[in-house]
Amino acid sequence: MASLKQALTTFRSKTAFPAGNILLLAFALLALLAAMWAGLLRLDLDLPWLQAGLALSHGPLMVCGFLGTLIGLERSVALNRWWAYDAPGLTALGTFSLIAGVPGIPAPLLISMGSLALVWNLGIIVRRQTALFTATIAFAALAWLIGNVLWLCQAPIASMVNWWAGFLVLTIVGERLELSRFVSYSGRSKGLFVGSAIIFAVGLVWASLDRFTGLEIAGVGLILLSLWLFRFDVARRTVYQQGLPRFIAVSLLSGYFWLGVGGLLWCRAPVLGDPKLQSFYYDAMLHSIFLGFVFSMIFAHAPIIFPAITGKALPYRKALYVHVLLLHLSVLVRIASDLQGRFVAYRWSGISNVMAIVVFLLNTAYGTAFGRQKSNQFPKGSGAELIPR
Repeated sequence: MASLKQALTTFRSKTAFPAGNILLLAFALLALLAAMWAGLLRLDLDLPWLQAGLALSHGPLMVCGFLGTLIGLERSVALNRWWAYDAPGLTALGTFSLIAGVPGIPAPLLISMGSLALVWNLGIIVRRQTALFTATIAFAALAWLIGNVLWLCQAPIASMVNWWAGFLVLTIVGERLELSRFVSYSGRSKGLFVGSAIIFAVGLVWASLDRFTGLEIAGVGLILLSLWLFRFDVARRTVYQQGLPRFIAVSLLSGYFWLGVGGLLWCRAPVLGDPKLQSFYYDAMLHSIFLGFVFSMIFAHAPIIFPAITGKALPYRKALYVHVLLLHLSVLVRIASDLQGRFVAYRWSGISNVMAIVVFLLNTAYGTAFGRQKSNQFPKGSGAELIPR
């Protein structure tokens, strides 16, 4: 996420922020809102369906429509070439097809083509800057492509969602690793990272042959990546600072906790064979990663990303902790209710998940609207120090 601010800042210094980028960002936000609405429908709430297949599109809208478009845009801006925008453009078109309820393969086909374009873009980035973090993010895009191709081939959702998780996890840890240009990581620490990532990747591949064993192996990789981030990420030092640096560090560290919890749940994947717990446990496995981990990372990096887009500072306020606290409490209740098979608590926790994201959007909108002109002072360790001055 940190590299998005670097790319956007560099691009803005050369030319006006193009209307096309704003449109792509709008599509990403629309996908987020539609995904949240679809999530509420899946909780069996009495809400308008908007279109018949919306509830079934919750996962693709969140992972591909929102996060896929955003990450694709990030890399396109970094390359600063018109053809690089094929990736987020195709993904946005696929997202529109999902929201509009277009039947058949148009949505998965367009999104698969967008992920293929992202793999191409990242291949160029790796050639230009061959480094561990660029290779990690490139493999993340490849994982997304594999998951999307499975979706296009109408494979069961359970066989593709682990690849989508791999896309997000490896993208995020790769971008945190990017700080190694400023933090002196030893050869041992880098070796531990590579070993953890390889175990996770092997698990993803193995799950295509033997689902339960593969998920157990991938779960071990998730736990190791979580421990690596706890031990080596700069957040463990900046959490002792004040204001915005501490807020970012708290959000990061809490996200690493949920990554580890997700790994533990994946390690117990054979529980999915129990019909009584299957759907609930599956929900816990997914949302510990997609909600607890991924949205903690989004919350942490919002004060870095949004100023780059708007040109206005997103000032630190203690109110920012509200959506962070609401997120973690709601995820905790959701996983606890999943493990106990309690639908009522599960439903209320799902509603609270949506509320946390809505409060985050409102907090961000308020801070951006009333923030001062963007400052050149950024918290160390957040990733903002990557920005060229």
